[in-house]
Amino acid sequence: MTSTTVADLAPLLETIGRHIGAQHVLTAPGDTAAYLREERGLYDGRTPAVLRPGSAEEVGFIVAACAEAGAPIVPQGGNTGLVGGQMPFGELVVSLARLDKIRQVDPIDMTMTVEAGCILDTIHNAAEAVGCLFPLHIASQGSCRIGGNLATNAGGTAVLRYGNAKELVLGLEVVLADGRVWNGLKRLRKNNAGYDLKQLFLGTEGTLGIITAAVLKLFPAPAQRTTAFLAVPDPEHALKLLHRLRGLAGDGLTTFELMADFGIETVLKHMPGTVRPFAGRYDWYVLTEFSAPTRAFDLGALMESGLEAAMEAGEVTDAVIAASEAQADALWRLREDMSEAQKHEGGSIKHDVSVPVSKVPEFLARALPAVTAELPGLRPCPFGHVGDGNIHFNLSQPVGMEKAAFIDMWERFNRIVHDIVTEMDGSIAAEHGIGRLKAHELAHYADPLALELMGRLKHALDPLGLLNPGKVLEV
Repeated sequence: MTSTTVADLAPLLETIGRHIGAQHVLTAPGDTAAYLREERGLYDGRTPAVLRPGSAEEVGFIVAACAEAGAPIVPQGGNTGLVGGQMPFGELVVSLARLDKIRQVDPIDMTMTVEAGCILDTIHNAAEAVGCLFPLHIASQGSCRIGGNLATNAGGTAVLRYGNAKELVLGLEVVLADGRVWNGLKRLRKNNAGYDLKQLFLGTEGTLGIITAAVLKLFPAPAQRTTAFLAVPDPEHALKLLHRLRGLAGDGLTTFELMADFGIETVLKHMPGTVRPFAGRYDWYVLTEFSAPTRAFDLGALMESGLEAAMEAGEVTDAVIAASEAQADALWRLREDMSEAQKHEGGSIKHDVSVPVSKVPEFLARALPAVTAELPGLRPCPFGHVGDGNIHFNLSQPVGMEKAAFIDMWERFNRIVHDIVTEMDGSIAAEHGIGRLKAHELAHYADPLALELMGRLKHALDPLGLLNPGKVLEV
């Protein structure tokens, strides 16, 4: 597709325009530019046209027409992906942004049926309006769209309690590679009638089919929450604290985030309005939260008793418990603004990895000295969802180093970090997906039989290889 032009595709685009409206076939550079900019600036997208269907039927028409013409396509939601999975490299872009309806909210079934283009925060608000909770919370929730969240199996800060995106789905509507629309929008909690087909499309990044709608699980809205920001001696003590708090609160432990001092100082330095939580500085911090759908017991008292015991055991050095929603939000900003703050420190080489929860301290003890030995002056910025074993092992460039020269070392650091992760039976892609960025890494590390099975699935469901080519698998 690299040499295909708008003129080459004129008959196809005209046919599609007659069906979805010519105004929804974008070809002018000024109109397509927003669909070609990638969050991290790693890729420059290229496309002959952006297609904006308004229904699953229109998506199916586009896919069928492209299949007949042999034209590959890239589905795109909010364009917030971090591994290039949504980026076109000459293919047509199918934007799901117009499929943004909430079809049904049922607080009795505790479900919500939404179209793929719904912005995540819109879903949050709709759930809250009926006294429910949709618990997928990620930094881009004001602009990301649920179809992309499901296609990448997004994680976020509440996985510890509620699981990843694929665990929040009961049913799907999917456009297949030949344009047919599979209606699997079941609202059932129990359904063993054959294969669980929805799992083929959750987390597979639009390479097997295009999600156009989903039935989401809702949960009781929290009646209370208690947020604490803690200083801990090291990751080993943080792990002991996690075990203590989980034993105390059970499923009430919703969040447990670990952050290094460099990350916190970066946020305080670059993000206006952020506030230092303690008078002094510490090497490691934890942001934790209890929540409950009832006021039958006092979460604040439970948190206080747990932290008192943790301080006596040496697991916590200092602590602050939010006394209001505003204070809780201020503490959350120290975690949520970290990725944005890093941009101000120059180049950042990012690793989204996971290991068994029990091995998080060992991973950090091995990986931190390994990367700093490779490049003196390197400034590691590890943080993440330690409660589920997911660490964002980000590396900020040494002060004074050229950004381009640093980014050129990405593959060298991949090998160091991913070798350690693989030796520890971990994953090189915890919650961001594989996309284009990690397709080569997956080919390098994945079990050959697993790759063979993935290839068979791809060929069976997309025999022409036209759905998001070059993503996940190097085919």
